[in-house]
Amino acid sequence: MSRHTPKSEVPAGESPPGTTRRAFRWKRLVIVLGSLVTALAVTVGALFAWLWTGAAVSTVGKAPFDNALAIPPQAESTVERDGTRVFDLRMQAGETEFQEGRRTTTWGFNGSYLGPTLRAKRGEKVRVRVGNDLDEASSVHWHGMHLPARMDGGPHQMIAPGAAWTPHWTVDQPAATLWYHPHPHGKTEEHVRRGLAGLFLLDDEESARLSLPKRYGVDDLPVVVQDVRFDGSRLSGDRGLMQNVGFLGDRTVVNGTLRPYREVHDELIRLRLVNASTARTYAFGFPGDRDFSLIGTDGGLLARPAVMDRIQLSPGERAEIVVRVEAGERVMLRSFPQDNYGGFWQRRFGGGDDSFDVLELRAARQLRPSPRLPATLTEPELPDGAEAVRGRHFDLKLSGINGRSMDMGRIDETVTRGTTELWTIRNTNGMPHNFHVHDVQFRVVEVNGSAPPPALRGPKDTVFVPHGTTMKLALRFTGPADPDVPYMYHCHLLYHEDEGMMGQFVVVEKGQSAGTPPDHAEHGAGQARRGGHSGD
Repeated sequence: MSRHTPKSEVPAGESPPGTTRRAFRWKRLVIVLGSLVTALAVTVGALFAWLWTGAAVSTVGKAPFDNALAIPPQAESTVERDGTRVFDLRMQAGETEFQEGRRTTTWGFNGSYLGPTLRAKRGEKVRVRVGNDLDEASSVHWHGMHLPARMDGGPHQMIAPGAAWTPHWTVDQPAATLWYHPHPHGKTEEHVRRGLAGLFLLDDEESARLSLPKRYGVDDLPVVVQDVRFDGSRLSGDRGLMQNVGFLGDRTVVNGTLRPYREVHDELIRLRLVNASTARTYAFGFPGDRDFSLIGTDGGLLARPAVMDRIQLSPGERAEIVVRVEAGERVMLRSFPQDNYGGFWQRRFGGGDDSFDVLELRAARQLRPSPRLPATLTEPELPDGAEAVRGRHFDLKLSGINGRSMDMGRIDETVTRGTTELWTIRNTNGMPHNFHVHDVQFRVVEVNGSAPPPALRGPKDTVFVPHGTTMKLALRFTGPADPDVPYMYHCHLLYHEDEGMMGQFVVVEKGQSAGTPPDHAEHGAGQARRGGHSGD
């Protein structure tokens, strides 16, 4: 019998050779993996905390408002023998000094940034000679204007570099605060953000008779609000991480003025608020919940002033408010946080938690007395939903409207001239959207099955449609009919529009069918070949 224990045998109570080493390796692997998971969780948590805390923006009380508010000049015009009022606009590049000593490359109309205020009366014939001195094609859309589709300035009316476009129409709508801006398909956000925008004010005899503040730049102030972000001297256009609404700036400018103030000398001040930002929605008001009177919305005056302390405006929306100031005081127009963006995530990363000081009003030590606001203003010229001959539904998603992304060659809807329709707009996309329709001013009939709030009872061409909202709109299409040239409807969060949240409709005579949209690329090239004239 051998004295040696066979190698295959292990003494009782002992582990086989190598088992201890393997167990040690597994234990070490588990510890390493656990450490890595813990480190990853800590890193992700820290990144989330950094993103979360960095996403909210507030300029409230952060800096003195020490720059005098610029007032856009009223555009010069000539009147031809037939009574046509003629304006000249030129798109051009330039430099603007938002910050002292720093010149920023910008675009503007007849200047380096923004454009002059065009003004016309109801019943006037208008012609605008628009030239393009930029190095790329663009267009000029008359936002809120009722006019022929060929004069609308949408993506089918492109103006090539060095070319011109001369739309003309007769003003046939009530007094209102409208605006103009580019509308090139896929590039609208960039062109507006770089500074191409301006006001187009309409007057009529009825509003002229009302005792409202109406001295432009004195007690009737244009307030074109934009958010910006500076990268050194450059205007940044980068979207932040998880900002799926589009570009959100960390500061605001009014009429191109950073940290603006305006000295006022009257008891009542009318502010024509225009949200000319590309994605940010504001909730305008004053500290201490000071009341103001809403007198007008996108398309004109309300039936009567509505007293409130907040007015929410999404991109493209306008509101006319009147605020009373006391002698010697300083009053800050502010944008407050909003809670109707959807969930907490969308609210934080979509700008709903942000707050801004926007414009400081400095009342003189002695103020001119202002007459009381009229108890009634006008009867808005709006369709009644009961007159609707048909309904349509529009489901809003970032991927497109009703599941379809914008196609320049496709007519999405055909409406009959002279009819009223009821459009149902729904947003279940989890993020905020809004909805703008060219050519018409519509009535908001319902919001989530209820009557609209006072801020939505006036003439509207753009409405904010937060997640979980369904709206019914009554629209009347009075023409003129044109089966080939479409109007647009789209989300006016311009990043969404550029991504394809847009559709096209044509107005036709009864029994007529939609035609074929013009090729906008050939249209723009043709303008350049013709030496720059089109639209007549």
